[in-house]
Amino acid sequence: MSSTSPAPADGAATLGRVAELRIYPVKSLGGVRRARATVGELGLASDRRWMLVDDDGVFFTQRALPRMALARAEPIDGGVRVTTPGRDPFEIAPPDADAPRRSVRIWDDVVEAQSYPAAVDAWFAPVLGRPCHLVYLPDDVRRPVDPTYAGPDDRAAFSDAFPVLLLSRESLADLNARLAGRGVAPAVVERFRPNVVVEGTGAPFAEDGWRDVSLGGAALRVVKPCARCVLTTVDPATGEPSARGEPLRTLATYRTRDGKVLFAQNALVARGGEVGEGDVVRAATGG
Repeated sequence: MSSTSPAPADGAATLGRVAELRIYPVKSLGGVRRARATVGELGLASDRRWMLVDDDGVFFTQRALPRMALARAEPIDGGVRVTTPGRDPFEIAPPDADAPRRSVRIWDDVVEAQSYPAAVDAWFAPVLGRPCHLVYLPDDVRRPVDPTYAGPDDRAAFSDAFPVLLLSRESLADLNARLAGRGVAPAVVERFRPNVVVEGTGAPFAEDGWRDVSLGGAALRVVKPCARCVLTTVDPATGEPSARGEPLRTLATYRTRDGKVLFAQNALVARGGEVGEGDVVRAATGG
């Protein structure tokens, strides 16, 4: 158990504990679980700072290329190590400050990102099964968060929209019980790509009602449920999508609102700090 949580403020309700911390350095590649992580303004350190794009700078994800799930990226000394079946690991550091930049698109956002030499791009091409380019989001580039939910100082890296995604084990257990009732194998947490997995919430989907929470030395502001897509149907162990459209099909039977299937909660970083598995999650009582 971690001991990084500060003493609770008077009246701060305990919501649960941090069960897992997960980081995905390269967008849409597999990630890793870490016992401890540093939370900064972009979310967990190294999370989604790298991305693979096409010749026009448009991002790739498992939605169109499920085979991306077979590659795994883990942070190392500020850089990243990528492993994929049948090939030696490949290590990449962030580019030098004077590295060439190019415009890249992620959903409706267009930002400047740093490029890598052609040899790096060539290593990733077989991973995706097509030409691609690796890019990195430098510290001086700001990708804002939707102002409907965030302030002018909030920003994200190459996550879909928000810096942190939070999910409870109780919610996943509820889903898996429903899948079992339909004769479907349980869904592993990796399908949903959360950064923070919480346990001990007392009930499934308790996180739906959370707003300001503290965990370890950090604090989050829970702002919006996450709308899920076909990426959740990709088996991270095989890189193959489910022929039955599960678990998205089952989620749609009880977690749909305004035509969107909702599972897990998006969050902003209210205060950076160190977080560890076992840290208590509390309702924040101030700012």
